Amino acid sequence: MYKILISPVLFLFDAERVHYFVCEVLHFAFKIPGFPALMRALYTYEHPDLVQEVAGLRFRNPVGLAAGFDKNAEMVDQLEALGFGFIEIGTVTPRPQPGNEKPRLFRLKSDKALINRMGFNNKGSAVAAAKLRQRKSTILIGGNIGKNKDTPNDQALNDYLHCFRDLFDVVDYFVVNVSSPNTPGLRDLQEKGPLTEILKELQKRNADRPSPKPIFLKIAPDLTTSQLDDIVDIVKETHIAGVIATNTTISRDNLLTSSSEIEKMGAGGLSGAPLTHRATEVIRYICEKSGNAFPVIGVGGIGSPKDAMDKRSAGAALVQLYTGFIYEGPGLASQICKALVKS
Repeated sequence: MYKILISPVLFLFDAERVHYFVCEVLHFAFKIPGFPALMRALYTYEHPDLVQEVAGLRFRNPVGLAAGFDKNAEMVDQLEALGFGFIEIGTVTPRPQPGNEKPRLFRLKSDKALINRMGFNNKGSAVAAAKLRQRKSTILIGGNIGKNKDTPNDQALNDYLHCFRDLFDVVDYFVVNVSSPNTPGLRDLQEKGPLTEILKELQKRNADRPSPKPIFLKIAPDLTTSQLDDIVDIVKETHIAGVIATNTTISRDNLLTSSSEIEKMGAGGLSGAPLTHRATEVIRYICEKSGNAFPVIGVGGIGSPKDAMDKRSAGAALVQLYTGFIYEGPGLASQICKALVKS
């Protein structure tokens, strides 16, 4: 029903406005008695074979929602009912920021893709923490953290530490985002020196806590082989929990959408089906290069059970959805879970 009746109507309107409209509808609908139970009955699939132990955490199933959909942790209870095994909120920054100018989110329908240059629009880490303290669901939550746009790179560490402090008591794991293409200079922090410094200091603060939280690093799909080798070395050196591969790409290769349309959309990170193969390549390379020394969470172009299973076959311990969820609808997580049990 979603692909036949709902998405064709929603896709007639601006992508970002539709996102907020859908969120408002879900907020309203979940106040109706019986509606949350109906959503769980329709979209949640549970099976003991789906339970995963990764980085010391017990995931009810290996299919999560990637960061970017629920930036301010305002939709956790509603999204939990749609069959996800975990939800990643953010990216959050220490201070609220509006993000880049609109329009900043575009659909490439023929490619089943999105281009976004949101720019870490969010209400700040303190607001996200307060929202998470109010939630009712027990689903595992990841906190994806970044730096404010106006924070110089040589002071970026302070921003990551600020978010770490604010979110520590309300998330189950952290994700260090240095790979978004939409904050000027952010990807420079993927270089070995600054990245090692950030991760070492976070781990130092983490070790001071009675119950340290797993810390993952989210990487770009555009890294070279030598840069991926550096990532493997850094993860081993800093002893963080693992890697999330991958973020959006700046590549525009092999798209069905016309170049003139793409030029009108402008800069931003590309996600969705065009990223499927590259993301899987990166996952496979990291797993093989590291000798499966740490878990990898696979994300990028998962629009079907087969895509998810390909990521798992490449070595991903868990997978995450975003653009596929937009195009395929709320049943995708349960479809993947059912396929994993049958496989």
